[in-house]
This record gives sequence, structure tokens and C-alpha cells, in this order.
Amino acid sequence: MTYAETLEYLYSQLPVFQRVGAAGYKPGLGNTEKLAAAMGNPERRLRCVHVAGTNGKGSSSNLLAAVLQAAGYKVGLYTSPHLREFTERIKVNDQDLTPEYLVAWVAQWKPLFELVQPSFFEMCVALAFSYFAEQQIDVAVIEVGLGGRLDSTNIITPLVSLITNISFDHQNLLGETLPLIAAEKAGIIKPGIPAIISQTQPEVQTVFEQKAAAEHAPLLFADQHYRTILEVQPAPDQEVQVLSVTYDGNPLLTHLELGLVGEYQQLNLPGVLAVLDELRRQGFEVPEAAVREGLRNVRQLTGFRGRWTILGRQPLVVCDTGHNEAGLQLVMSQLARLPRRQLHFVLGVVNDKDVSKMLALLPTEATYYFCQATIPRALPAATLAEAAAAVGLQGRACGPVSVAVAAAQAAAGPDDVVFIGGSTFVVAELTF
Repeated sequence: MTYAETLEYLYSQLPVFQRVGAAGYKPGLGNTEKLAAAMGNPERRLRCVHVAGTNGKGSSSNLLAAVLQAAGYKVGLYTSPHLREFTERIKVNDQDLTPEYLVAWVAQWKPLFELVQPSFFEMCVALAFSYFAEQQIDVAVIEVGLGGRLDSTNIITPLVSLITNISFDHQNLLGETLPLIAAEKAGIIKPGIPAIISQTQPEVQTVFEQKAAAEHAPLLFADQHYRTILEVQPAPDQEVQVLSVTYDGNPLLTHLELGLVGEYQQLNLPGVLAVLDELRRQGFEVPEAAVREGLRNVRQLTGFRGRWTILGRQPLVVCDTGHNEAGLQLVMSQLARLPRRQLHFVLGVVNDKDVSKMLALLPTEATYYFCQATIPRALPAATLAEAAAAVGLQGRACGPVSVAVAAAQAAAGPDDVVFIGGSTFVVAELTF
């Protein structure tokens, strides 16, 4: 098969959660364990950092990979979903998985897939572990796909586990309360393996404490020790924010440049720094210069895109993949502080989200351009426009993402702001 034919095979033969929703989710580790065993258990040859959470796990994973890469390590990075190209999911030092490797690997293991009948994500995890082992990487940063306890990535025994923010998302699969969701995320905490929680949240703190105690795993709430302070409010079109960090009240890092400007990144940074300190305790050499370089140049070092990314100026065009209640609240708070004459909002969502809660968070003064991404899960633009009108959001249904973006940019003046978001899959169709 060619690369295009291989992708078509994967998308047509294996259920893909990102495209079809819950029908593509196969909870449990059985299939992944079968694939890994047939392939010689490549995950056992890897040193890993495991990252779970509702919001912040993608940013944290990329920040960790960037710092470790800047420190001179050969770093594997596994994240999902991809934005533009399937091969973005699996990187070694910012080099995407090669199409040639994917084609040969799928051809080799196709009979196994037809026997095991894994989900798309289960196949992706096996692919990542195989590739990283073959590449003989020094360390892998592995982002959980969904949940944690039953996620395919959870067959690894990591050096350290990191759990970021817990908020409402995928309740139909993970539970209807924050403690239930946290319990699924806490499933990545392993016996005796240090676990770090980025953000102390009183509603779920005891969930992590009880799980860590049951597993005899050292537990650290990073934000109780590492505190971030914004030194200078970045200009609207800047792509770097400057922070100071203290540890137990004492200066740790001053004038630290972070190449991700969303204010919510300040919630992720304590967990990232705590993981790096834990890796140092385990023998990794991560000098301060590497921390500074990795955090400042994360976009260049890992190719990370889609989190408060500036696409144009005059008018200012910004996109962000935040798509659940907590994530959108933070993004909207930052958007509200942007100086502008008029706000043009390109919005698309998936059909298995609680759209009413999402719409209630959005600014009523904006002009909306409703769209739908080219995936089966996308909520039709007309349906979204109707739901939005019911809560006072005015705009028009534009259909495809490209049409909505073009309409917003055509209507915007040089002092306006165009924001594009609501779904990872809307941002995925943009040109970076």
C-alpha cells in the first residue's frame, strides 16, 4: 500500500474515536497488551514520563519533551490527536514518524490487526512504542489519550507520572463527577512510582492521595511548592510570556521566558518543573540553561501548535484548541483582555459535547461564523447557529471551516480580533 492507502486502511478498518466518538473507544488494556506482546513488548525497553489530565496534558508533554531535547537527550513524544498529518502523533526530536515506516509497519502487522481487531488508538500506541524502541531513544514522553486507568498507554511502567488539571470532559465515558473523572486519571499512578499533580483542586485532592497511598507511590502537588508569577503582561501579539518561579517561597527562576502565551500555561508549569526535578533525582542531567531553552523554544523544538497561536496581525487572528468548559473559561478570560474594536468568532464543535454549557461561556458582543470540521463527529453549522441564537449569540452558519474563516477575515478591520476555536478539529483545518 502507498502512504495514502495505508491511512485509508487505518481509518476505515479501525474505529477512530476522534472521528466517530464513543463508538471508537475501547476501554481496557487487553488489546494493547496483545499487540505489544506480539511485537516483543517494545514498551519495556523505554524510559517514559506518563502524562494524563483533562486540560494541559498536551502542553505539558510538549514542554517536557522540549526541555529534555534541549538537554541533549533523544526524546520520543507521543500525543493525540494530530492537527494536520497523522505522523505528527509520533515524534523523535521534532522529526515526525516517517510515512515509509508507517507503511512498512502496517503491512507487517496487518494480519495481527485483523486477528485482534484493535481500535485506531490501540494501534497508534503499539506503533509509537515500536518506533521509539527501534529508534533507541533516551526517554519518551507519553500523553494519555482519554482517561488513564483504561487508556491504551497505561501498559507502561514510567519513571514518573504527571496529572494536570481535572475538569468535565467525556463524562459519558469517564463519569459525571469530578472525583469519578479524577479516579480514571489517577489510574496511571503505579506502585512505587512518583506521581506529580500539577494543580491542587480541593474537589479531587483526596482521590489522588488515596490512590497514591494504595500504591505506595510518592505524591507531590506541584503548585504547593512551585509558584509562578507573571513579570510583564505580554502584548496581545507577543508569543512569549515572562515569568518568575519560586520554590517553597524562595526564588528559583527569574525572567523565565515561556514560548506558550496562554495564561493557563502558568497552571501547567509547576507540574513540568516538578517532573524535571524528579528526573534529575533519577540521574538525568537537565541544567537550567536547557530548561530556559526548552521552555522558550517549545514551538520550534517540538512543532507544538494550536494553543493560543497567533496566525495574523491587523487584524489579530488567534486560534486555540480549548474545547471543554474549564479550558474555554481560561481562553475566554484571556480573549476578553485583548484590545479590539470588534470580535469576530469562528466557532465549530463536535456533536457529543454539552453545547449549551459551552455556548454560555462565550461573549455575546461578538459576531459569530459557525462552521463544521470535516469529520463525522462535527455538529452541523446550522444546528450550532440555532443553538447559539437561543442564548443570544448572533451570527451565521458558514459550513466549512475555510469558508467561515474567510468570511470573518473579510469582515474584520485592522483593529479587530478574529478568534478561531471550539474544537481541536476546527483548528486542525487551519494553515499554520
